[in-house]
Amino acid sequence: MNIKNLIALSPLAFLVACNNPNQEKKEMSSTPINYPQTKTVAHTDTINGVVVKDDYRWLENDTSTETVAWVDEQIKTTQNYLEKIPFRDKLKKRITELVNYPKYGSPFKIGDYYIFAKNDGLQNQYVYYIQKGLDGKEEVFLDPNSLSKDGTVSVELAGSSKDHKYIAYILQRAGSDWQELYVMDVANKKQMSDKLEWVKFSGASWYKDGFFYNSFDKPTGSALAAANEYQKVYYHKLGDAQANDKLIYEDKKVKQMYYGVYSSEDERYWFLDKSKGTGNSDLYFWDKNNASQKDWKQLTFDYSSRTGVIDADGDNLLMITNDGAPNNKLVSVDIKHPEKANWKTLIAERPEYIDGVTAAGKNIFITSLKDVCSQVEQYDYTGKLIRKIALPDIGTANGFGGEKDVKEVFYSFTSFLYPPTIFRYDIASGKSEVFRTADVKFKKEDFETKQVFFASKDGTRVPMFIICKKGTELNGKNPTLMYGYGGFSVVINPSFSPSRIAFLEQGGVYALVNLRGGQEYGEKWHEGGMLLNKQNVFDDFIAGGEYLIKEKYTSSNYLAIQGGSNGGLLVGACMTQRPDLFKVAIPMVGVMDMMRFHKFTVGFGWIDDYGNPDEAKYTKYIHAYSPFHNIKDGVKYPATLITTGDHDDRVVPAHSFKFGARLQAAADKANPALLYIEKQAGHGAGKPLSKTIEELTDVYSFIFYNMGIEVK
Repeated sequence: MNIKNLIALSPLAFLVACNNPNQEKKEMSSTPINYPQTKTVAHTDTINGVVVKDDYRWLENDTSTETVAWVDEQIKTTQNYLEKIPFRDKLKKRITELVNYPKYGSPFKIGDYYIFAKNDGLQNQYVYYIQKGLDGKEEVFLDPNSLSKDGTVSVELAGSSKDHKYIAYILQRAGSDWQELYVMDVANKKQMSDKLEWVKFSGASWYKDGFFYNSFDKPTGSALAAANEYQKVYYHKLGDAQANDKLIYEDKKVKQMYYGVYSSEDERYWFLDKSKGTGNSDLYFWDKNNASQKDWKQLTFDYSSRTGVIDADGDNLLMITNDGAPNNKLVSVDIKHPEKANWKTLIAERPEYIDGVTAAGKNIFITSLKDVCSQVEQYDYTGKLIRKIALPDIGTANGFGGEKDVKEVFYSFTSFLYPPTIFRYDIASGKSEVFRTADVKFKKEDFETKQVFFASKDGTRVPMFIICKKGTELNGKNPTLMYGYGGFSVVINPSFSPSRIAFLEQGGVYALVNLRGGQEYGEKWHEGGMLLNKQNVFDDFIAGGEYLIKEKYTSSNYLAIQGGSNGGLLVGACMTQRPDLFKVAIPMVGVMDMMRFHKFTVGFGWIDDYGNPDEAKYTKYIHAYSPFHNIKDGVKYPATLITTGDHDDRVVPAHSFKFGARLQAAADKANPALLYIEKQAGHGAGKPLSKTIEELTDVYSFIFYNMGIEVK
């Protein structure tokens, strides 16, 4: 599902709903919804003695005429419902006003040039600009908005050549994970002839006059649903046809494995990373200066750790690893004696989780987490501390990367009430200065953030951030939106969302729960919410809701929950386990059929975190929380808006289709159960801003409307 990128959430991804706390609840129209007729085809599987019912399996065929027609009817039903919400246009207007400001990405240096991303305000996609030196004139380098009328083509820069002449970029269409790779000449801003297809989960690691990339064979059947197997790594030489690319690595005996090959900055080393999924991996290296080394040499074994190379320094490799250090440590490895017994610890494990390590200007930057907030330190290559870097507030810092010869780096900082700001950092002096700020039109002083801790079902202390208007009355009537993820080692850091302000302005509450399953407190926190501990994640979220009700921030009539992807599973599991606790549920692009997740596209990679439902030790446990299989007839479930995209080939839309069909058929009819299906949209990455605004408007409107609240 993803490590950082899946869930590299845009500032618009976190939602919150609010109102005047003294406003009395209004009754909605009780007109029943006429859902589309959904046929059932009786089907059961018996897996290790567990009977698994699946009467909506026909909806897995995403290209069938029958499924396409059903999707169109579901879209029509949902739109008819949303169009009747009287304040929908008012919300859209305010959200649009709030997101309409210039937004920047951190610049990065490539030779004499700097490249950065910028959105003027309401552009569907960020535009890449280039300038010679920091004082040079900025010019458009690459504009994705020119590649499609509806803004559904997105672009991401993938890697630059070591001589700084070329940069590769990734193009994705309609939110699909399938990628196309192209190359630009930096100085001339000219696209080269290179075009690579059927690329997935890849960058472009340059070596000499070409680069390494990852690819799968062209799928048979549905390109958006068929299993992706036997990944390969190729080397593409600039100017060659893709058919001539050199196969660097494959394993014909293992059909479900991820690979990655990259080279060191000095091009002396190649590195190979092999992973069964999103968890631990095995690491190999190849010293290209050593004529006697004819193949890869293994550094880590048995998929027992997560280890990555930060930099190569002569005969030494600087690596971050959780081997024997659940919170991570930095080690130096002499390639002449690479055995683990000879590894030298440069920066030891600490009580705080080391969330990131970068190198720039022959310095190392360590970002660790103190109760989910960033702390950054600068070290030399011997592990000696140079300084702690002062950050402007409690929040999240990212960046600090660069080549060995740079004198400065850039980093961004953000928090719930601190719009993303880019800082320029002098490596020698340690001086930070503001480079670019975000001019968001809101009154920061009207709001406050607090972090609380509550006890989960098993007594574990779980952190939660609460953001609301200063002076909010704790009377149990504040509409509250609780967000969580809880899986795949993903840390959900404090971040700013302009759209959230539209609701905070009206006096509501937003709560972010840092659940087990992430790595907010290191690998032990992750392990506490994975495999046969997955129920802990749901217990944490439920306990968070109970805390908010106990402290009178809200009540079950005003509590909404939301999560996406693995967070969609979270919402689906919690609403089926505790339907009485929540008024509204927003499961987004969720993994809802836990008995078949591993049979589509790259779902096999999630077995690391979930376990394999076909293995006896997991079958009963997974079936017991699988959202689709735990909907019961006649139960009053929360008002539910299930979101997905027709081009989602990460978590295929069949998960949401089947969950929605079952919920519409089985649930008590007091609350709506609607499918919000976006066409020309995928798992979330690359979604055009216009679609994001529409979705946010509809989600917020649905929450307020089903709480009986009139938005001012």
